[in-house]
Amino acid sequence: MSTEDAAPKQVILIADDDEDILQLVSFRLERSGYTVIKARNGAEAIEAAKKQVPDLVVLDVQMPIFDGYEVTRALRAEDSTSRVPVILLTAKVQDGDVQRGFDAGADDYVRKPFSPQELRSRVQAILGRR
Repeated sequence: MSTEDAAPKQVILIADDDEDILQLVSFRLERSGYTVIKARNGAEAIEAAKKQVPDLVVLDVQMPIFDGYEVTRALRAEDSTSRVPVILLTAKVQDGDVQRGFDAGADDYVRKPFSPQELRSRVQAILGRR
């Protein structure tokens, strides 16, 4: 067994209420060697992040219960998750939406429709800096 095989996989929490997007992002990131935790709304995302603090969170902005901005603020307010990087994934394209995401504490913002390769590259860049 090589040292790479022995290293624990980085954990990514993905929250999206669109099942197709959730499955696509999960599949791509799992194929890239990450462990994926899935949430289907903002409340599930917050609970999952508290249970098992992930290395990175990918959030849809428009979700039931709590939107991505609210989830990001909640993660930033918790000691255990305050430093976990957040990528917002959304169809919202107004510059004000992007600013609102960064103001909430997001580290990056990817617009839908997105290239899975671009998302994976952004994930790798953020995790590579940690």
